Amino acid sequence: MGIVYAQISKIIAHYAHIYEGEIILKIMIRVYMDGINKVWQPQSEEESLIILYTIIDAYYGWCEPKTDTDTEPITAKVIRHSNRSYPTHITALKQSRTELKPFIVADMETIIINQVHFPYAVGLMMVRPGEQINEIMIDTYFSEDYKIILNQFEDRSTKVLNDFVLRILTIVRQEQSPLTIYFHNLSRFDGIIFLKHLVCHHKNYELKTLLRNNRVYEIAVYSGKKMLFRVRDSLNLLPASLDALSKNLCPELGVKGNIDHNNLSMTNIESQKKILLDYMKQDILLLGGVMLKAQEIYWKLFQVDIESKITLASLALSIFRLKYYDASNWPIHIPNKNEDSFIRLAYYGGHTDAYKPYGENLYYYDVNSLYPFVMKEFPMPGGVPVWHRNLDGMDLDSMFGFIEAYVECPKTINKPFLPYRNKENTLIFPTGVFVGVYFSEELKYARDIGYTVIPISGYLFERKESPFKDFVSSLFESRLEAKKSKNDAMAYVYKILMNSLYGRFGINPKSTITEICDENQRKNLLRHSDLIFSELLYENKYIISFHSNTDKGPDYWKPPENSAVQLAAAITAYARIYMYPYISREDCYYTDTDSVVLGQKIPVEEVSPSVLGKFKLVDLILKGYFLAPKAYYYETKEKGVLKFKGPLKDHVSKEIFEILLMDPDTKIPVKNLHKFKVNLKKLTVGEEERIETLGIKLGNKRKPVFCSGDWVDSEPIDIEDLSSLNHIGKTVFKSLKKRLNEIHNEKFSQIDERCKEMKSQFDAKKTDKKGHRRREE
Repeated sequence: MGIVYAQISKIIAHYAHIYEGEIILKIMIRVYMDGINKVWQPQSEEESLIILYTIIDAYYGWCEPKTDTDTEPITAKVIRHSNRSYPTHITALKQSRTELKPFIVADMETIIINQVHFPYAVGLMMVRPGEQINEIMIDTYFSEDYKIILNQFEDRSTKVLNDFVLRILTIVRQEQSPLTIYFHNLSRFDGIIFLKHLVCHHKNYELKTLLRNNRVYEIAVYSGKKMLFRVRDSLNLLPASLDALSKNLCPELGVKGNIDHNNLSMTNIESQKKILLDYMKQDILLLGGVMLKAQEIYWKLFQVDIESKITLASLALSIFRLKYYDASNWPIHIPNKNEDSFIRLAYYGGHTDAYKPYGENLYYYDVNSLYPFVMKEFPMPGGVPVWHRNLDGMDLDSMFGFIEAYVECPKTINKPFLPYRNKENTLIFPTGVFVGVYFSEELKYARDIGYTVIPISGYLFERKESPFKDFVSSLFESRLEAKKSKNDAMAYVYKILMNSLYGRFGINPKSTITEICDENQRKNLLRHSDLIFSELLYENKYIISFHSNTDKGPDYWKPPENSAVQLAAAITAYARIYMYPYISREDCYYTDTDSVVLGQKIPVEEVSPSVLGKFKLVDLILKGYFLAPKAYYYETKEKGVLKFKGPLKDHVSKEIFEILLMDPDTKIPVKNLHKFKVNLKKLTVGEEERIETLGIKLGNKRKPVFCSGDWVDSEPIDIEDLSSLNHIGKTVFKSLKKRLNEIHNEKFSQIDERCKEMKSQFDAKKTDKKGHRRREE
C-alpha cells in the first residue's frame, strides 16, 4: 500500500505543476480485486483512518519522502463496459417492402364531465391501398345507444371504447396481420384517453408505449409476444390541420364539418346524435383520404410506405438513405458521447429577434427553403472528428469543425451575430466578452465583421462537399413542376420532405420517457433511472416518467438511431450567416429564422418566388408592431396578421399591441380556459380555468431604447462571462491573449513609427517652406 501512496504523491506533484494555483477538492481511487472472486466490503470511517495512518507512517517512516525515481507507474486494468455497441456511421437502406399495407383511421369525440373529457362517440374505417373509400365503410359507436343497459354516462363512455377495441381485434383476426390505427392529434388528446382505457379495462394485453417529452407517439398492444395492433398519430407524418390537408390531398371528399362543442351537454347529446356522428364520420373519411393519398404519393415517388414510419423526420431520413445517400464515399459519422455533448453546445437553431417596436410602410420577406438551400450549397463536416485540446498556434482559417472560443463583440455592433445561451436558457445575441462553442465558419464570419475570436479547443472535421445536393435539387425541382401543373398535393409532399430532414440529425439523446409498467419494472426503474414521477394508475399498473441516457451512470451512452448533430449544427449556423447581412441592416425591424421585416426593399436581383435561396415578398405592411420574438401584429391592405406565442393568443388583439407599445411593462390579468389540459400522471385530458398575466418579457433578449418616454428602438445586452473556461482553456486563453496583445502592440508600434516618420517629413517640408519665404523676402 505504501507503493500506492507513493504513486498518488507523485501524480499530485505532477498535476500541481500543471494546475499551479488551483485547489484539489477530491481524490478518488479505483480499487479492484485482482484474481479474487468476492464482493468488496467498504471499511468504516474509523477503520479507514487507521489504514491511512498506517500507510503514511510506512511510507514516510518519520523521514524524508521517497523521490520520484523510487516509484514505478501503476497501470490499472481497463474497466470494460457492457454497453451495447452502436454503428459508427449511418448506413444506406435497401428496398424492403414490396407492397403497401392496409391501415385503419379513427376519430374520437368527447364531452366535458366535471372538467374532464370523456368519449361519447368513436369510429373507425379500414383503408386498403388502391381502393375507394366512402362513408358506408365507417363503423361508429355512440354512448347514448347503451342507455337501456347502462345508467351512468361514465360506464357508457367506457362501453364505447371497449366495443371500439373489440372491433379492431376482429379486423386484426380477419386480416391475420397486425394493423396500424391512425388518429389525427393522438399525441396530446386521443392517445392519452385511449391509453388510460387500455390500462384500466384490457388487463390481459401488454402495452408498449412510445411516449417522449409528454407526447404519445405510439401505443402497441400485445398478446404475449405477438403484436395485435398499434396506434399512431397521423399529425406526426402530415404536420397540418385536417382541414388544410384534405384541401390539398383529397378535395373531392368535401370539407371538414363544424359543430359548436361549447353548447354540447348531457341534456342535448342524444337529440343531436345524427349531427354529431355525421361530423365525426366526415373527419374519419377525410383522414382516410389524406392518408391514402399520401401513402400512394410516397410509394410512387420513393417506394416507401408511410405506414412503416412514425414521424415525418424519420420518413425523410429513410428516403434520403434509400435514394440519395452514398455511404461508401460520404459516410455520415455518428458521434460518441463526448463528441455529441460538445458539438451540441454549438446547435443553437434559428435567430429570432425584435429590433424596432413599431414601423410603417415595411416589407416582409422570407427565403425560399432556407435550410434546404444551405444543405445544398455549403460544405459539411465529414469524416471522423479529431479532438484538439489546445488550438494555440493554429490559424482559424485552417480550421473546420466545432470550436470552443473566447469571443469579444464590440459595443459598436448594434445587432450582434454570435448567439449565447444565458443562465435562464434564453438564446441572446449580446455584445461583450464570453466563451462558447461555435461552428468554425461562423467564428470566421464573426471575426471578419469586427469580433475578436480566440480558438481554445475543439473537434475538427474534414471539409466535404454537401451530401444533400441531389436530395434537395431533386425535391425542389419536382416541387416547382408540381406547382406549375397546379398539383397542390405533390407540391405539399415535396415541401415538407425538404424541410424535415435536417432536424432529424440533431435529435436530442436526452429526453423524457414515460412508461406503463407493473410493480417489478417500476422498482427496477426507480433504482436505475433519473426519476421524474411515478403514479399508480390501476391495480399493479403504474405510469412512471424518467430522463433517458442517465439510467446507467454518467458513462452510459445510447445515442438516438442515426443521429449526427454535427450536420444539424452546421446547417443552422450557415443559415444564420446567410441571414445576417439582412438582419444587420439599420432598417431591420424583426427577424425569425428565415424571414426579415425591412424598411426598404431588397435589391430586385435577390428576389424571386421560385429560386432556391432567394427571397420572396410575403407582405407589404402598412403598419406593424414588433414587440418581442413571436409577438407581432401588422396590417396590409387586405388583412391583419397576429402572432403571439403562448396559451393567451386568443386574448390578444391589435388594441393589446397598442397598449403594450405605449407601456411595455403593462401586465393584464385575464381569465384563460385551457380546454385540453393534459394530466400525464392520471392520464386524463380536462378543462382548467386560470387567471394568467398577459404581457411581454421586456429586456430578456435586448434592452429597450426610449426617446422622450416613447419606446422607439432596442440595443443589445452586454455581458461578461468566462465561467465555462476549464483549466486548460484558461492556460490556452492566456497564451493566445498574450500573443494577440503582442501582435496589436507590434502593429501600434509600427503605426507609431509611421506617424513619427510622417511628422518628421511634414516638419521638414514646413521648414523648407519657411526658408523659401525668407529667401524671397
